[in-house]
Amino acid sequence: MSEQWQQQAKEWVQTGDLLQATLSQPRRKDGTIAAKTVIRPVQIRGGLHYQFEYHAAGKASHDNLTEEEAAQRLVELLEQHYRQALVKTPDADVQLLFSKKGKAAILRKPPTGGSKQAAPQHNRQKQRVLEQGTAVPFLVELGIMTADGKVHDKKQDKYRQINRFLEMVTDVLPYLPEDRELTIVDFGCGKSYLTFALYHLLAVEQQRNLRIIGLDLKADVIAFCSELAEKLGYDKLTFQVGDIAQYGELEAADMVVTLHACDTATDAALAKAVGWGASVIMSVPCCQHELFRQISGDALAPILSQGLLKERFAALATDAARGTLLEAIGYKVQMLEFIDPEHTPKNLLIRAVKGNKSGVSLKKWEEYKAFRQLLSIGPSLERMLLDRLPADTPQQNAAQT
Repeated sequence: MSEQWQQQAKEWVQTGDLLQATLSQPRRKDGTIAAKTVIRPVQIRGGLHYQFEYHAAGKASHDNLTEEEAAQRLVELLEQHYRQALVKTPDADVQLLFSKKGKAAILRKPPTGGSKQAAPQHNRQKQRVLEQGTAVPFLVELGIMTADGKVHDKKQDKYRQINRFLEMVTDVLPYLPEDRELTIVDFGCGKSYLTFALYHLLAVEQQRNLRIIGLDLKADVIAFCSELAEKLGYDKLTFQVGDIAQYGELEAADMVVTLHACDTATDAALAKAVGWGASVIMSVPCCQHELFRQISGDALAPILSQGLLKERFAALATDAARGTLLEAIGYKVQMLEFIDPEHTPKNLLIRAVKGNKSGVSLKKWEEYKAFRQLLSIGPSLERMLLDRLPADTPQQNAAQT
């Protein structure tokens, strides 16, 4: 049996019998191997995966692998890096002990991990990017976590918001280049919860080569964030006082984030992102007044005659126009719910990734023109993107006369 442990390990994964595995006692003591690796099944996009959680130097990092990848990784880790493993299955708790020569001894005890039928319920538990129980330095410094990794009761909403943001970032990481330094800009960063979270995910956990620039108009906030970045040793995270529309220190950026930039400041940020050729744009708009003053039409009287309805309709119309304009110039756009609407009505996030095709999508451009004409509007973003749009827009014609 001891000579067949590799096949047994693969079968635990392939049959879904692996409820949890904990690998410990690294073969090397120089810190190059995580002190402990925990493996558990998770349900994410595309079905069942296995999450490998590596614990090293007080930090945790994660890989979510397919069934085939997980089976191979489990065997590799046990063959090359660890002397001990505890595997929980529906039938038994199995302990693998390896000698210095790599020979395995297998011990079986009654199961404590639950039944196989209970595993799907386990899979549905929320898997957060930043899990409780492991202290994350920036969350501790910002007063969200205690030093032992517990989230403060009054900060649960902020903790969920940060994790939701990182989940949405994780989905679009394949669109970012991996062969060079990334440049990321956060316009209107404020106290920078999400900026620090983004740096932690990409630079600390994933060890990506990048720099992040946080920009805000409030000098005291920028001073606070700069001091905290220095304290944490985040040497590629910098903060500057500046205005979105006037910022001109970069020629290109890979990702642009803007959270609650007021009214047309969101449009300025989107236009900057497009001008820099950003592969990923993530924007949460705020205080959308521009189209509220413009929208008109007799057929819309039931909405426009009620201030509250008009305000909400104008906000939706603004983001619909923004999204369609981005699609017209080659971006793939999703409108996502950022956080639970019971906490704030400003919970819509525009996520755009650069498509493979260049040039204008005439279909989306025609959709946009029909929408603009229906509502009698002239959004700022259209004016800001004039050089990328066809020459038959009212704003372009006005600019030429």
